[in-house]
Amino acid sequence: MTVRYIGERKADIIPNKEYKVLSIERGWYRIVDESGEDYLYGPSNFEVVEESTKERASA
Repeated sequence: MTVRYIGERKADIIPNKEYKVLSIERGWYRIVDESGEDYLYGPSNFEVVEESTKERASA
């Protein structure tokens, strides 16, 4: 899944930039941010740009 960050500017994540979601854990998105490391982010700060093929097939 691809999401766009719509929250406020933070050190390692950029507003309006699209990020690939590696996994969803307890409702949070695991994303590789600008630091090059993967972290969990709350979904309320993102909008879905593209769902994965697997997610569309199960909908």
